[in-house]
Amino acid sequence: MRHDLDHHEGQRVSRRRLIAGVGSIGLAGLLAACGRDDGTVTTSTGETVSPQATASTSADLTALFGAANTCTLTATTTQGPYYFDADKIRSDIREDRAGTRLRVAIRVQDSEQCGPLADAVVEIWHCDADGLYSGAEAQSSGASGGGSAPGGSPPSDAPTGNPPGGGAAPGGGAQGASADLTPTDDKRYLRGAQVTNADGIVEFTTVWPGWYRGRTTHIHAMVHVGDNRVLTTQMMFDEALNSRVYAAAPYAAHTGRDTFNDNDTIYAETMLMKVVEDGDGYLSVINFSVDADRDGT
Repeated sequence: MRHDLDHHEGQRVSRRRLIAGVGSIGLAGLLAACGRDDGTVTTSTGETVSPQATASTSADLTALFGAANTCTLTATTTQGPYYFDADKIRSDIREDRAGTRLRVAIRVQDSEQCGPLADAVVEIWHCDADGLYSGAEAQSSGASGGGSAPGGSPPSDAPTGNPPGGGAAPGGGAQGASADLTPTDDKRYLRGAQVTNADGIVEFTTVWPGWYRGRTTHIHAMVHVGDNRVLTTQMMFDEALNSRVYAAAPYAAHTGRDTFNDNDTIYAETMLMKVVEDGDGYLSVINFSVDADRDGT
């Protein structure tokens, strides 16, 4: 199965240009815009812009989501030790990272209405082929005791300390009370945020995530509705696919993997993405069913 990735990427780039540099808004501004009736926000340059949602859903995604449909409330997991607001509103989060191309499509649904949730903000972040996280390369390499490299101690995936600035991070709330990382370097690869379209869908272009000791292969995700973090969860992959990808460069140089889906402490079958081949890479989809009004249902 092949998909016209370049066409969709061109649509998204055009939208970003039309809104006069949405990257200058940052996550806090994007959340503010999505929570307002007029959907506008003032950028750091003084311009008033309207952040645009992900492009309309393509037919290939509609079919895949149909096969993965669920309105069961998605389980919440730890955000891990390496989350922070990267201020990167973008669909292509690869930057200079090498690896197998991966399209990630996420459909956000309201768990009570069992329908699409438009204008939600979805963030994703994950490690690179060597197991490193941007903004935390020293910690995730083991240089500061974070230990993703062979020979180091595996990270606990439980954040510690206080949120930057002493208060709740943008999109605070019950889950927002968790401590966020203060970045220790200026890298921001493999991090980004997008706004759900009328079908509740966002798309990202990234690379297949690498691994680090103590955890199976995964991608972190966070969903914001207005100023609230309504879901923090993780996405995972079938081990047969992980093995196939990791047999090739650049992943093959990273050896000693010790944790797989069957012995990971967080893994659940509901976190598995539906994955199909997509040209020179893969397309993965998953449904998130969220408690948008945070009433416990």
